[in-house]
Amino acid sequence: MLPYTRREFAKLTLAALPAAGLLSAVNPLRAAASAGAKPNSKFAGVQIGLNVPYSFKNPSMSGDEVLANCLQLGLSAVELRAQPVEAFLGAPTNLVGSKSAVAVGGAAQSNAELLRKWRASVSPDRAKEFRRKYESAGVLIEIMKLDNLFKISEAELDYGFALAKALGARAISSEISKSEEEMKRVGKFADKHQLMIGYHGHASTTPEHWEQAFALAKFNGANVDIGHFVAGNNVSPAAFMKKHHARITHVHIKDRKKENGPNLPFGQGDTPIIEILRLIRDNRWNIQATIEFEYPVPATSDRMTEIGRAIKYCRDALV
Repeated sequence: MLPYTRREFAKLTLAALPAAGLLSAVNPLRAAASAGAKPNSKFAGVQIGLNVPYSFKNPSMSGDEVLANCLQLGLSAVELRAQPVEAFLGAPTNLVGSKSAVAVGGAAQSNAELLRKWRASVSPDRAKEFRRKYESAGVLIEIMKLDNLFKISEAELDYGFALAKALGARAISSEISKSEEEMKRVGKFADKHQLMIGYHGHASTTPEHWEQAFALAKFNGANVDIGHFVAGNNVSPAAFMKKHHARITHVHIKDRKKENGPNLPFGQGDTPIIEILRLIRDNRWNIQATIEFEYPVPATSDRMTEIGRAIKYCRDALV
């Protein structure tokens, strides 16, 4: 039994934070970072990360901007989307920027073809320079998210796995597919490169859906979004994680209500964040606990402050 309910825990956590200088209070490591120390968001053996630049709500952020925000928050690991890396490698902005994400019809098809040709012209090995900048600052790129994984060519799949390895990632993440054939095709490349794929599930994703993916390839894995899991399945993901922890690359940490309820500040929903974090801690599983920031920012606050609150909530649950 936990000594406090989730709601009581959240109140105690936030009550300890003064309104002024919140990020400093949230991250004692921030002060250390300003003195030259590297960030450290690994608490009691559990690596707390952040889905970036998604959580900053700015898909056009450069790698340098993402890194600066991570250092400000005291984060030492991330799940990084490929766009900032490809921009660093020289990809045209219209192919990897925010505008490419909203292109439709012929424009989207044209962009996809141009991106395919660009990827064929660049060496993924150059991403090691991007990696060195992050690791020198103390931030690990443990997961790389590659969009449109099921739509890209076989050459692009090889490129994507090579890019992830150059970044030092131990897994690629992607939205899960409802097509067995698609997960089998991509899983074949995961097995070829011996690099896990963490398929991200939403509220409509069931345990059986992931188990189907596991059966198709040895390196097919799961990115369990615990907020979506609770919202869609109305139970804790703990039992699923105990059964399949070896196939779980990382979990997304957010708080949602059951019955497809909304995203809420940590501690106010039905998601057992504390239980899951302690499950990872107590079993010493190599599973990054990746905050995916999605709840509405209060009018009296700002995004960085709220992400800082989420980090502190996770830290206080573990230490």
